[in-house]
Amino acid sequence: MTATAGLLRPRRDTWLSDRLVPSAAERGAGTQLSTAEFADWFAERGKAHHFSVERIRLADLQGWSFARGSGNLTHRSGRFFSVEGLHAVTGQGPADEWHQPIIKQPEVGILGILAKELDGVLHFLMQAKMEPGNTNLLQLSPTVQATRSNYTKVHQGSDVKYIEYFTSPGRGRVLADVLQSEHGSWFYRKSNRNMLVLTDEDVPLDDDFCWLTLGQLGELLLLDNVVNMDARTVLACLPGPDSRALHSDTELRSWFTNERSRHEVRVELVPLDEVRGWTRDAWAISHEEGRFFRVVALAVQAGNREVSGWTQPLFEPVATGVTAFLTRRFDGVPHVLAQARLEGGFLDTVELGPTVQCTPANYGHLPAADRPLFLDRVLAADPEHIRYEARHSEEGGRFLNAKSRYLFVDADDLGTDVPPGYAWVTPGQLNSLVQHGHYVNVQARTLLSCLNTGAVRF
Repeated sequence: MTATAGLLRPRRDTWLSDRLVPSAAERGAGTQLSTAEFADWFAERGKAHHFSVERIRLADLQGWSFARGSGNLTHRSGRFFSVEGLHAVTGQGPADEWHQPIIKQPEVGILGILAKELDGVLHFLMQAKMEPGNTNLLQLSPTVQATRSNYTKVHQGSDVKYIEYFTSPGRGRVLADVLQSEHGSWFYRKSNRNMLVLTDEDVPLDDDFCWLTLGQLGELLLLDNVVNMDARTVLACLPGPDSRALHSDTELRSWFTNERSRHEVRVELVPLDEVRGWTRDAWAISHEEGRFFRVVALAVQAGNREVSGWTQPLFEPVATGVTAFLTRRFDGVPHVLAQARLEGGFLDTVELGPTVQCTPANYGHLPAADRPLFLDRVLAADPEHIRYEARHSEEGGRFLNAKSRYLFVDADDLGTDVPPGYAWVTPGQLNSLVQHGHYVNVQARTLLSCLNTGAVRF
């Protein structure tokens, strides 16, 4: 017997996978809070605190100013985030070069969900959290949703509840931990740490938090604007089923590596004052043709946040987006049609996105040949071919009234021969890629969370 005997362990931890199925199946009597009771609890949390959001002039932002020489919108602390300019040249598509404002937030935040077995069933600790940009203000968020500036208390506010489970080694068992990208169209190379941590400690339950099973989260994902983006991206990091696939994992990774390699993209940050095609007035920074988004300012009051009042800039899209996977089975195995999507703010050129991801209003002036592939098919889909549809808000801490229709649409007539930049992948393959950062974009992760929780099945 050597001194190192017994030190090795399996490379793949199946503990979580074994417990997800019963948690996904449990939606009733075995839960801590039934889904029917959740609606009353959630409504009560909305009434328990004072929330208010008011549009203000850019000049009325407290602690924010346009820097001399660049025009960049920055905070006096030098922390949180800044709004700067971006110049991108892609050499492809109807818009092969553009300028835009973009959010630069180099610090890595934590999006963490605490898990615990209660009465033998895996539950997840979720928070009723107000974000100023949410359509309905209050949505269900992860246990912890905090920038580094927040949890290190740059704002001199109160502590972030339960943060110790995600920052103190030994407080729990890490089940998932991966850096994931944020919206590549609006953030410049932004990442957040997506974490799932299991505890066996007795966890004091704050009034704004509740324990829910995976099945209950799946039920709530069927509803519009209830489960926020940060919760959805963490739920996408759960392990998924292995299965046969049209393309082997090696073939898929090779295709994706080729997609990253073949795009010659030049992206640089530029002073906000030098962004062409955008104008600034007292209330907003806007595109001269009224498309895409605006940079606006809000004054916020929230009784249950670490700081009760503040002002901040946000990005406000001009219209609702459409985000959809086309789906079909090959030899009985479900596949989704993924797109190698290029966005100006990505760290590594492209990430896998849904089949369709756009704001249709931004393309209304273009001829049909220049509209995004498969967009018109999704917009005209027969209801009987739509397996899932819900409207979900994007990140409410940085985006105002940013919503998309999220869909799964059957496309059994499509074959294996798809346009360049697209590939059929299984949900299990997406789950495998999500275990690594910057492979699957945040919109695709929202749709993957619907699969992982059982909100949609096919």
